[in-house]
Amino acid sequence: MNEDLLSELLTPLRLHGVFHSRWSARAPWGIAGEREHCALLHYVQEGECTVEMPELPEPVRLRAGDLAVFPHGAAHRLADRPGSATVPLAAVLPQREPGGARTVEIDGPGAATTMLCGGLHYDGAAAAPLYQALPPVLVLDRKLLESQPLLSGTLDLLAAEWQGGEPGGVLVALRAFELVFVLALRVALRDLDKPVLHALRHPGISRALLAVQTRFAEPWTLASLAGEAGLSRSAFAASFRELVGEAPMRHLMARRMQEASRLLKESALPQSRIAERVGYRSEVGFHLAFRQWCGQTPGEYRRSGGARPVAR
Repeated sequence: MNEDLLSELLTPLRLHGVFHSRWSARAPWGIAGEREHCALLHYVQEGECTVEMPELPEPVRLRAGDLAVFPHGAAHRLADRPGSATVPLAAVLPQREPGGARTVEIDGPGAATTMLCGGLHYDGAAAAPLYQALPPVLVLDRKLLESQPLLSGTLDLLAAEWQGGEPGGVLVALRAFELVFVLALRVALRDLDKPVLHALRHPGISRALLAVQTRFAEPWTLASLAGEAGLSRSAFAASFRELVGEAPMRHLMARRMQEASRLLKESALPQSRIAERVGYRSEVGFHLAFRQWCGQTPGEYRRSGGARPVAR
């Protein structure tokens, strides 16, 4: 896998806070969480549970030592078994501000499950288009985690911090969750069998993705991107769409618009200069592309203070 591409994928996320919790639940139990604007992690220490989501054809069983990562904070149900009655997460944890930590206990007559959960807040506008294409959930099983000493060791540290009560434990846990998130994504992108993850391991497509991520202002065409990948234009277009889930030029536009939205929000550059910086020779062309991507004109977006772009 192209390690430079992996760094470019993860570095812009700008993690800025973690809410984390430790759950001890005895069956029967169930929690229903709405979509959140953060990445979510569930690490099962003891026992087991199930994850249900509209995007999944069937429930996923998590056992002791398994880690589930929700890159986009997708809505899901977490329970002792499929079909268990659930209560809203907001009723159990009404306040989940970054930097906080809570312990949750659910009593019941059945088997116990202990989990560590974290919500990692990041700048959604800074997330690379390829990150936005990641699956709604990535599951790393115990065997895979045990093959990664740094990741499994950090999870062990998190468990110990909850039990030890040492000074600075909350801060240590916050930093550890951030490390777990990055390490888990690295493992998932390298080892899990998902089409968009294969793109990072494809020698030609990964070169093109790195070019889009880092050299988006260049005057790319489908032919020149195919040349960067070392493929014919037709083979490149077909492979890119199959692995990434969208056409190469649309992916390029998303990367350019992502950078444009950052500049509109964080700088005072005139729109003409921003258009040049993201690869548009025509300010009119930039204006039309941004409106298509965001649902707002560049000026409207800037005046709104950089409101979250609508889904493409």
